[in-house]
Amino acid sequence: MFDFFKRKKKSPENAQPADQQAPQQVEETNDVAEASEAANLVPEAALVQSDAPVSETEEILQKAAEPVPEPVTEATPAKEEPSEPEIKADVAASQIAADDLAAEPEEIVDPDVMVPVPEKAKDEKKGFFGRMAAGLSKTRSNLTDGLSTLLLGKKEIDDDMMEDLETQLIMADVGVEATTEIIDRLTKRVGRKELRDSDALYEALIEELQDMLAVSQKPLVIDSSKKPYVILMVGINGVGKTTTIGKLAKQFQARGKSVMLAAGDTFRAAAVEQLQVWGERNNVPVVAQHTGADSASVLFDAVQAATSRGVDILIADTAGRLHNKDNLMQELEKVVRVMKKIDDTAPHEVMLVLDAGTGQNAINQTKTFLQSVGVTGLTLTKLDGTAKGGIIFALAKQFGLPVRYIGVGEKIEDLRPFNADDFTRALFRISDD
Repeated sequence: MFDFFKRKKKSPENAQPADQQAPQQVEETNDVAEASEAANLVPEAALVQSDAPVSETEEILQKAAEPVPEPVTEATPAKEEPSEPEIKADVAASQIAADDLAAEPEEIVDPDVMVPVPEKAKDEKKGFFGRMAAGLSKTRSNLTDGLSTLLLGKKEIDDDMMEDLETQLIMADVGVEATTEIIDRLTKRVGRKELRDSDALYEALIEELQDMLAVSQKPLVIDSSKKPYVILMVGINGVGKTTTIGKLAKQFQARGKSVMLAAGDTFRAAAVEQLQVWGERNNVPVVAQHTGADSASVLFDAVQAATSRGVDILIADTAGRLHNKDNLMQELEKVVRVMKKIDDTAPHEVMLVLDAGTGQNAINQTKTFLQSVGVTGLTLTKLDGTAKGGIIFALAKQFGLPVRYIGVGEKIEDLRPFNADDFTRALFRISDD
């Protein structure tokens, strides 16, 4: 009798998993069939969609095969269903986060929203102002640091202070003529009680120096009606004429101008090759002849070639020559005469390249070249390697010639159009912040 009850008791337990397993197997068969059918219709997309149901069914079958105290609760797939909306919610949240990240660059360029300056923009600003300030460090230590030590923090302005200021300016290659004018103007302002203390005198000095440079702030403007617009580069040996030509060619190209170079320095052995290297780098044609050829002949051919090809700008190199050698200066005059046989308005710019490190000798160079070939603009190179950058004030005061470019480094972008305000602020470490 007890055996009868035992059999009765065991039969429901044995029957229940069997009953439960049957529909699960049917469900598995249906799911696999549906997945196979979908895979035949749309191979890639449908197979991806069918992976989730099949894996859930296999998991349920494995759990059902294990002996558990309460098979109904364990085998029921109801608790697995909430995972699908949770996954969808996670996907939606991820999509929102991705959209937010994608929208961030648009906020950076919004002019109405104040945002941190990107690193690239900071680098560009440093390239424009910061590198110039760094390049002028030697001139700063010789000129502006001495001025700040002399003036800042002192209270009374007296004759001794003005004499020390005059000495400091002259020793920094600002020049006697420029220094005399600056001291006279400051002395008058002190007499009118405009300047109460040495700090005010320091600020007034910066203003006077900046005003003195303003007359030379005339950027080079290419006249598009002149084709080619001929730029004749002149200067003594070793000032960086050929390198300046290569940098200018690259900058003009970046502005959409077609450029041709003329290797008029036929005396220096490596000059032609050096210019040809710049031409190859920038994909610029170079008109050249052999070393020792007549420079005027080379430039004549170059003007003809540039005219026939419709080139926008022709930059002509010339041999470096000392300003005190009359025969060499006469040869340069011949070059100008030959150019005018093709175009009586050429050269349209005679750019004198000066090494800032020559100091007051740059004054004598400018005088001689101005008399011989009529210099129309200056380029001051190697400012980063000298403490004599104060010569720019002397040049501005004595000649009033436009300073077209200044060089504060070896990179192409280190040759910058001259701006009096930027130069003064960089020299005295005055930032926009």
